[in-house]
Amino acid sequence: MPELKLKVVMFDMYGTLAGFDPPREYIQAQAAGKFGLEVYKEGIDAGYHMADEFMTSQNASKPVRTMNANEQWAFFARFEQLVLQGAGHEADLALAGKIWAEVRKQEYRIALFPDVIDGLDRIRSTGLTVGVISNMNTGGERLLQDMGLTGHVDFAVTSGETGVQKPDRRIFEAALVKAGVEAGEAMVVGDQLESDIFGAENAGMRPVLIDRYNGHHGYKKHPRVTDMESVIALITETLAK
Repeated sequence: MPELKLKVVMFDMYGTLAGFDPPREYIQAQAAGKFGLEVYKEGIDAGYHMADEFMTSQNASKPVRTMNANEQWAFFARFEQLVLQGAGHEADLALAGKIWAEVRKQEYRIALFPDVIDGLDRIRSTGLTVGVISNMNTGGERLLQDMGLTGHVDFAVTSGETGVQKPDRRIFEAALVKAGVEAGEAMVVGDQLESDIFGAENAGMRPVLIDRYNGHHGYKKHPRVTDMESVIALITETLAK
């Protein structure tokens, strides 16, 4: 049976299209520094790699947004503990919780990576539909508006709208319905193996790992890219087949 033609490319949001502004290593350095700990970008990248996987695993069983205040404190203390561990510091949960509290006090936002708008526009210029599929707890149109993506993305599907989170196949199926395509006609680009890659694979879609922080050097099962330029190169190659 011939492979279906690619018609839509769907992107995850956090870690794929957007990240912290100011950068997470700066935010962590400011917070950890108040407790006499020095951290650097390479270590923070390694720590967030572990911490984000921990969050993905947690969201698959009991989403963080559904936890009570005490459960959330325990979760984020452990999250911060993993960030610090990657940065070379073994902190107990009490200290990690205090540092996380300092992280939360800082002014930061989730902002698009510099290559995103041009990259999305170039993908749409090929005739492909472009979507967002995100575990963020907001509506799709609101997410696009808040992130400055209106007019650059055709649609968004979120856990806030669907009530389910990646890797649950139902959020992927909702995105397929919104795009009006079959699973084999959809590429999903995301940075998390469990939520994005496994979820897309389980829904019969085409997973692509975007590894902006180089946490998965040896990954081979599905295509691995590192930025929007390499996403576009992969799409061009796929359309040429």
